[in-house]
Amino acid sequence: MMDILWRASVWAIPVIVAITFHEAAHGYVAWRLGDDTAKRLGRVSFLPWRHVDPFGTIIVPALLMLARAPFLFGWAKPVPVDFAGLPNPRRDMVYVAAAGPGINIGLAVLSAALVHLSVLAPGIAGVWLTENLLNSVLINLVLAVFNMLPLPPLDGGRVAVGLLPLRLARPLAAMERIGLFIIIGALFILPLVGGQLGVNLNIFPWLIGQPVEFLYKVVMTMAGHV
Repeated sequence: MMDILWRASVWAIPVIVAITFHEAAHGYVAWRLGDDTAKRLGRVSFLPWRHVDPFGTIIVPALLMLARAPFLFGWAKPVPVDFAGLPNPRRDMVYVAAAGPGINIGLAVLSAALVHLSVLAPGIAGVWLTENLLNSVLINLVLAVFNMLPLPPLDGGRVAVGLLPLRLARPLAAMERIGLFIIIGALFILPLVGGQLGVNLNIFPWLIGQPVEFLYKVVMTMAGHV
């Protein structure tokens, strides 16, 4: 029981902070570019309850932790953005979409730097702070890499739609309605099917794991831990 409580205490805060800042960044950039939809709805905020989805932000990560899954997965309430209300919708879509993963990279770097201070805290407090910060580095990098996959409705998909020529951008944008089903199928259902067939169809290690591992080494080196 104590092990479960400890795991929850060192993962919950980094997850909530990472998701909250991610969504708030989308709303803030959209607001600064001219669309005040998120601002009017109170979503340009670093208060977690403004962004928390009870199922996606709390229940799903908690179940994965209890199951000792090799990775965490979750989501918040999407920040509403009226792209048509932006001065240059295609260009500004790129800025708004990239803001979420961008702030996650920033949080990962900041967390890695703060580890130097957390180890100075006495006893168990220092261990707890250090684990929170190291988990924050990992969670923020996973969020950044996952969200930058070039498939709508993920941020990377919207960045791609904004950057690609229209003849390529239009069919990609049309995939937004089924994009999430494709992602869930590829990351969760495909490995289950492969397990039944005796074939390794788990694409998570190379699609997400390897880029995160590379970025983790880069961030920790930048922070002076290597």
